[in-house]
Amino acid sequence: MKKDVILTVTIFMLGSLMTPSFAEPLKTMADVGRAINTCWTAPSGLKGTVTLSFSFKRDGSLFGKPRPTNINVEGDDKARQQFIESAINALSACTPLTFSSGLAEGIGGQVFTMPFSAPDNSGVTPTVNTQ
Repeated sequence: MKKDVILTVTIFMLGSLMTPSFAEPLKTMADVGRAINTCWTAPSGLKGTVTLSFSFKRDGSLFGKPRPTNINVEGDDKARQQFIESAINALSACTPLTFSSGLAEGIGGQVFTMPFSAPDNSGVTPTVNTQ
């Protein structure tokens, strides 16, 4: 029985590390952008920006799969694909987000865009915009 408890606690702790946790529900799209940015780590050695287009459900999960709408990444096709996949994986790993009731009410069905840039000093800010 003691082993079961230890295993359960370990699984819970690992799950907590893998799922982002935000203290309060997100109230603005700027909050959403900052939250998503905490999940983003650019692939090592790559420079550029990819803008993803995506939608949320009211529960904070993604509606469909994010898609790249603007790609400006240095390197060959493999580098570009790696950068795009990294941004999509970051967005997917960061969701579902917890929205305030006011934000959740108006979010369904809207299309948003967000740039994912590397290196971080590129001057592109992690904002989420409606299309």
